Amino acid sequence: MDASLETFLMEYARCTNTHQFDAVAPLIAEDAVYWFSDGSYRGLSSIRLAFERTWSIIHDEHYAIEDVEWLTVDTSSAACIYTFHWRGRIDGMLREGSGRGTTVLRQIDERWQVVHEHLSQLPA
Repeated sequence: MDASLETFLMEYARCTNTHQFDAVAPLIAEDAVYWFSDGSYRGLSSIRLAFERTWSIIHDEHYAIEDVEWLTVDTSSAACIYTFHWRGRIDGMLREGSGRGTTVLRQIDERWQVVHEHLSQLPA
């Protein structure tokens, strides 16, 4: 396992927790496709809107990734699955949730970037 991939995922979560999309954007490919429970988003501007909408609803959100399993890794791409957790305030009340995620990374200009992310609820 390439330690830089684990480092990348932790940096991605850290940047997400800043609630500043400009901190997250360099980690996402310009042509990335994100699938969330509320819709599909293609390209950085669309993904920005999805992130910023979530941050406007879930205040003080903290996002974490754990139980990462790398499905494939080579010199130019990698894919993993994991469990994610979030907690924050919605309408002033503390809420939290978990789900499962899939992230596909690609080496672009000698650095990893997300080209696809799919987050969904855990099965019932």
